[in-house]
Amino acid sequence: MRPGLPAFTIVGLGDAAVREARERVRAAILNAGLEFPLRRVTANLAPADLRKIGPGFDLALACAVLAASGQVPTRSLGARALYAELSLSGELRPCRGVLAVAEATRRAGLDEIVVARAAGREAALVPDLGVAAVAGLAEVVELLRGETVAPELASLPPGPSEPPAGPDLGEVRGQPHAAEGLMIAAAGGHNLLMCGPPGTGKTMLARRLPGILPELTPAEALDVTRIQSIAGLHSGQELTRRRPFRAPHHTISASGLVGGGAPPRPGEVTLAHHGVLFLDELSEFARPALEALRQPLEDGSVTIVRAQRPAVFPARCMLVAATNPCPCGRGEPDCRCSPPDRLRHARKLTGPLLDRMDLVCSVAHPRDDERDLCAPSSASARELVLQARERQLHRSRTGAGACNAQLTGAELALHAPLSSAPMRRLEQTCIRERISMRGRERVRRVARTIADMEGVADITAAHVTRALCFRQDVLRVGEDA
Repeated sequence: MRPGLPAFTIVGLGDAAVREARERVRAAILNAGLEFPLRRVTANLAPADLRKIGPGFDLALACAVLAASGQVPTRSLGARALYAELSLSGELRPCRGVLAVAEATRRAGLDEIVVARAAGREAALVPDLGVAAVAGLAEVVELLRGETVAPELASLPPGPSEPPAGPDLGEVRGQPHAAEGLMIAAAGGHNLLMCGPPGTGKTMLARRLPGILPELTPAEALDVTRIQSIAGLHSGQELTRRRPFRAPHHTISASGLVGGGAPPRPGEVTLAHHGVLFLDELSEFARPALEALRQPLEDGSVTIVRAQRPAVFPARCMLVAATNPCPCGRGEPDCRCSPPDRLRHARKLTGPLLDRMDLVCSVAHPRDDERDLCAPSSASARELVLQARERQLHRSRTGAGACNAQLTGAELALHAPLSSAPMRRLEQTCIRERISMRGRERVRRVARTIADMEGVADITAAHVTRALCFRQDVLRVGEDA
């Protein structure tokens, strides 16, 4: 701050929202009954080569101007972080990513973070960190001067409750094979593809998957809440306990699906982290978007490089997809599609993508003797899934993956060993059907999940055979492609 014609300049590679903070900060300071200095004011956001995004710098800029002009003590800012948008009247508004900023505040060794009242509960999710949730800039100034204390978080109004559970799995009739595949996928965190004509219940089954999945663990809940907060999807009150379920439209681009843009933003596969990514009408998605999913499905993360700066987004989710056998949806022998139409349809489902699907269920119109067969209720199916997940959680304490779908090769050899009979059955089928090495490992993971659902420690030939039944469906889809 120096003498000269009155001006307020912000440097440090800020975006439009940061540059526009000049007018918001000036108006908020004046409308809060304070004085904006009539001097040349320059605010430097360091480091200068890192792009600054969003209106979350408003409160810190305003307090810096007030401290530089002697209206608040500078020492009161040393141990505090300030993160909020300012309105022209001086009110504090919540910003995206409050939870991530609060975690960074604790890592930086600061004692307190000042946020808007609506974001107070979200910032308080970080332990061992003081949170001052205030309503306006005037209250922040009183807090920095020591004239008042931050209001108790208990006085804040409660946030909205989580949405009720989804529809019940017991409403599904005539699809015992697909219902079993859905339960196996939920128990082991496996990828699932359902293939069949329209109207057979593929979407209906997928929509009931969240109801049989276990709740998020505390660590998973923190990860999901952080992602939703940054994306602007969190209510800003409590930790998210239910696993996310994302169902993007088939017109989505590759950047929208796996992330991208400038600056990089997370895609749907990241928003589904620790949850379910449902792709309905899989063959209608653009091929580049589907091919971009291959690496995240294998690694559980997405790395996007923009301006030589990598951004790593988590992407550990279950992929559940549904597709028709051909453009008309009838399939053999009633298909009315021309060969070029079938070829164009099949090219979307490439072999490498199908190889990453642990389970494939053929969903056909039920036979007369299956029409009245009801799937297990969501409550009973969830109990079975929880028991299987509990066994996997017990193994994870010894260093294995959190669920069977995440087991590495070494962990698979340790926790899913095969005796001579199951191994012989697997090798014979893999040689005959030309199943890849990745496919063999996925069969073993599914067999391990089936054994966990039955509560047995050893994988038998029957478990391998059942897992191969779902794998041979993959082969049939690949032959159609």
